[in-house]
Amino acid sequence: MDFHPLLQALILGLVEGFTEFLPVSSTGHLILAGDLLKFNDERGKLFLIVIQAAAMLAICWEYRARFGRVFAGLGSDPVARRFVLNIGIAFLPLAVLGLIFGKLIKATLFNPVAVASAFIVGAFIILWAEKREHVVRVEDVDQLTPGDALKLGLAQACALIPGTSRSGATIIGGLLFGLSRKAATEFSFFLAVPTLMAASAYQAWKERHLLVADDLGLWAVGCIASFISAFLCVRWLLRFVSTHDFTIFAWYRIAFGIVVLATWQMGVVDWSSP
Repeated sequence: MDFHPLLQALILGLVEGFTEFLPVSSTGHLILAGDLLKFNDERGKLFLIVIQAAAMLAICWEYRARFGRVFAGLGSDPVARRFVLNIGIAFLPLAVLGLIFGKLIKATLFNPVAVASAFIVGAFIILWAEKREHVVRVEDVDQLTPGDALKLGLAQACALIPGTSRSGATIIGGLLFGLSRKAATEFSFFLAVPTLMAASAYQAWKERHLLVADDLGLWAVGCIASFISAFLCVRWLLRFVSTHDFTIFAWYRIAFGIVVLATWQMGVVDWSSP
């Protein structure tokens, strides 16, 4: 089926927005959608970078009041300074390890078996985390220590493995380290801002030769779809975690892992390209 480019942009924007902040791996879903839509060339990969940044902006908008208080209080408020320090500490492991091992990981782990395995193993980790006794010692993000932030950053770094999910690794790591569901989820949102901003800026600079004015329409449609769907997803997830655990996402991950293997075996999707 030959999809119109703007429809492709709309679908991929929705996929990015609805999966970026859930523990299900947006990368895996975008690979699947991009291949099925025949929008997986170098131009398509640049497009994914752009819409990822748009999803990040949904977090900035949702928490604009909080970010405003933090920036206003940097000079005098110790809570604001600790918040920024914690985000910076948590950001470092993924940034450093990504720069060191990024190329090696892309060369060796972007294959269907590895991606499917990450989906399924991640699912069993979620099931295990939900089954064990959850002792909460951190109810709110403002209660986090720099040590907590470092551990959460190391958890997020597990997302370098394709199919793991950045948000999922951070949230489940938070549960294992004693954060409440709300605190773990919100911190994964806050940590997404520097993480996605840095990743998008770095990739966009590397692929700057692909930037052309003719693609502005595609970017506009994709970014609007990504922003709105991410905003709705964030709002929904905050309500969801107040009364539910993450078990449903574990079963979804197992099903998606099976989809990865099935589409690979049938030759429908090229899972070897990030």
